[in-house]
Amino acid sequence: MIAIDESSGVPLWIQLRNRLVFLIVSGTFLPGQQLPTVRELCAELNVNYNTVSKVYKDIEKDGYVITRRGKGTFVAELDLRDASQQEGIAAANLLVDKFLDEMKELGLTASDAASLVAERVGGRFV
Repeated sequence: MIAIDESSGVPLWIQLRNRLVFLIVSGTFLPGQQLPTVRELCAELNVNYNTVSKVYKDIEKDGYVITRRGKGTFVAELDLRDASQQEGIAAANLLVDKFLDEMKELGLTASDAASLVAERVGGRFV
């Protein structure tokens, strides 16, 4: 359910954060459901403790989870109006990450990719 692509140019903590947010706003993880502990997720994904801890703190700051000392980290009750917007943002972040990875594989710089996007957007978004 949670996977990390170490060959991606996207930092591990951002990949993990985006994936967890997506799983929460999409309803895969339900409000009140306990997430794996930091140590469990470290072992499962073979990533550093500080990386997972940083992600959990970040998504807690953004209101996706609540940490109860000695009990664990639980999915927060989300305002359903905000949840659909957040789901869209999480999905968009995943698409952007994939796009940037592919641009990097083509040998383009971040500036090149941004220029291409700006050219293609044109008057589509106002």
